[in-house]
Amino acid sequence: MGLKENLERVLNRMKNAALRANRDPSEVRLVVASKYASVQQMEELVFLGIREFGENRAQDLVKKSEYFKGKPIIWHFIGRIQTNKVKYIVPRCELIHSVWREEELKEIEKRAEKLGKIQKILLEVNVFKEETKAGLLVEEVEGFLKLCQEFPHVEVLGFMTMAPYVGDPEEVRWGFRTLRELRDELASRFNGNVKLKELSMGMSNDFEVAIEEGATMVRIGSAIFEGGK
Repeated sequence: MGLKENLERVLNRMKNAALRANRDPSEVRLVVASKYASVQQMEELVFLGIREFGENRAQDLVKKSEYFKGKPIIWHFIGRIQTNKVKYIVPRCELIHSVWREEELKEIEKRAEKLGKIQKILLEVNVFKEETKAGLLVEEVEGFLKLCQEFPHVEVLGFMTMAPYVGDPEEVRWGFRTLRELRDELASRFNGNVKLKELSMGMSNDFEVAIEEGATMVRIGSAIFEGGK
């Protein structure tokens, strides 16, 4: 199948997952994970109506954003942050999904202040406690949220997590549910001071379960570029 068919299939699966959870499908945004995509593939997706792309590497973000300059594209940064690359990320990205260290916050604040910009971010939470993954532990999130409030050019919109790859996505459902419950609890505890609306969770292998558990953004690459079930 081609890109168009793969995309239609993914969008249909997203819609059905939302409906199964009695959610409005328009509440869930598709961020195309374009790490391995060529600009030609991305051009085709833009032609098909896709507007949001997530890049993992700062150097690719620079190249691709330059290539698509002037096009109505929303760029997301979804990879591991290197503080020396933040200067390339902040001018180009509407949303940075993967913040979890104080030094990242400081650098984002510095770059955003220079640009006169409020940089929107998500906090990466290592719900599944994987040693190889970045992110805050669940019990660290509240304290880090308080720290974020000391940075006037940074705005936290919610949380992001990445589940381990498993054969059956039902095995990771609990983690997505945990993050939604944490978001809801902290949103009420911070009483409107922090707008915790977004949950970036779910990838090609598990996005339907993530949507059923409350994802507002799914980061999908291989299901679009390579096809799949």
